[in-house]
Amino acid sequence: MPDFVSGKKRFKEPIMCLSNLVKQDTPIRSKSYHNLNSQVVDVIDSPILPGLPDDISKYCLALVPRSGFRAMSVVCKKWRYFIQSKEFTTVRQLAGLLQEWLYVLTMDAEGKESRWEVLDCLGHKHRTLPPMPGPARSGFGVVVLSGKLLIVGGFSVINGSGSASPEVYNYDSCINRWSKLAEMNVARYDFACAELYGLVYAVGGYSTDGNILSSAEVYNPDTDTWTLIESIRRPRYGCFACGFEGKLYVMGGRSSFTIGNSKFVDVYDPKTHTWCQVKNGCVMVTTHAVLEKKLFCIEWKNQRKLSIFNPEDNSWKMVQIPLTGSTSIEFRLGIMGDKLLLFSLQQEPGYCTLIYDPNAAPGSEWQSSEVKPSGSCLCCVTIKV
Repeated sequence: MPDFVSGKKRFKEPIMCLSNLVKQDTPIRSKSYHNLNSQVVDVIDSPILPGLPDDISKYCLALVPRSGFRAMSVVCKKWRYFIQSKEFTTVRQLAGLLQEWLYVLTMDAEGKESRWEVLDCLGHKHRTLPPMPGPARSGFGVVVLSGKLLIVGGFSVINGSGSASPEVYNYDSCINRWSKLAEMNVARYDFACAELYGLVYAVGGYSTDGNILSSAEVYNPDTDTWTLIESIRRPRYGCFACGFEGKLYVMGGRSSFTIGNSKFVDVYDPKTHTWCQVKNGCVMVTTHAVLEKKLFCIEWKNQRKLSIFNPEDNSWKMVQIPLTGSTSIEFRLGIMGDKLLLFSLQQEPGYCTLIYDPNAAPGSEWQSSEVKPSGSCLCCVTIKV
C-alpha cells in the first residue's frame, strides 16, 4: 500500500479512492460547465442549421457517428455548446443511439505509468485519453456526471512537498479534452465522492495537514459552484459514497487513527439537508459498484467474497467469488450492461476477467469475459454517450 506523507505524519492505509499516481501534463484547453453556459449568449439568435427548426437540427446532429463529434465541435460555438450539453445526450438517448463505454484507469507492469483507456462492450480498445492536466495525484475521487468523467481532489507532490488538492477536472469525450472546473471549498484526499440527482458530493477524507475531515460539500454543474453542507457526525477517511432512492450513503473507512474500522453508515437526505446514521455498514472497502439499486463491494480483508447491500431492508448478502488463478489476486469492479465485471488488480498469464450476473439462474451466475484492459485495473466507470 502507498504511504502518504504530510508534515511529520505518515499514513499507511488501504485507500478506497484511487491510490496510484497518474501522469498529468496536458494543458487545459477547454472551459468549465459555467463558462459553457455563457457561450450561448453570442449565438442565441442564429439557427443551428439554416433553414431548419432547431429541434430537427438537433436531431440531425445527434445522428452523426461518435467519431465525428470532435469535428462538429469546431464548426461553430452553437454546435460546440449543444454537443457538450445534457440535451445532446438526451436527444441521442431518445434516438436509441447511446453507447456504453468502459473507462478503465490502468497501471503498467512496472507500476510507474497509468492512463485512462476506453473499451467498448466487447472489450476492444477504442482509444487512450489524453493525460490529465496538473501535477500527478493520488487518492482522488472519480464521478460520472452527464456523460462526462470528473476527477475530484486528491493528493499531489510538487517539488518534494505533498498537499491535498481542491482541484476538479472534467473530461468530455465529445471533444476529447480536459477542462478545469470550480475548486472545492476544502482540499481533500481519500474521501467519499458520488453523484446524486445530477449533483456531486464530496465527504470527509484527509486535509493537507493530515487531519481527518468531517466536512461535506456539493457541486452544481449548472452554476459551476461548490457549496458546503452540514458535516457528518464524526470525521471519516478511506470511505466511499453511493446514491440510493434519493439519498447519499457514506460507508467504509475509519473515523480515527486508533479506533478500528467503522460500520456506521452516514445517510444524507438532500430534501431535508440533514444526516442520519445506521449501523449496518461495511469496513475497509477496496472496490465498489452500484448495479440495479444494490451495492456490490469487496472488503480489504475478504477478497474472495462479494458483499451485496440492499438499501430497501438494510441487509447484506455474501457471494463467494470463484477461485481462478492465484488466491492472492485482488479485484476491481466495473459495470457492463446489467452485469458486474471483476478485473484482477494483478497481471497473471491466462487470467481472465470475471462476470457476475445477479439475474442468472442459480449455478450460472459466473462467467468469464474477453474484456481486459492493457494493464492492471485501478478503477473502472461506465459512461453512456
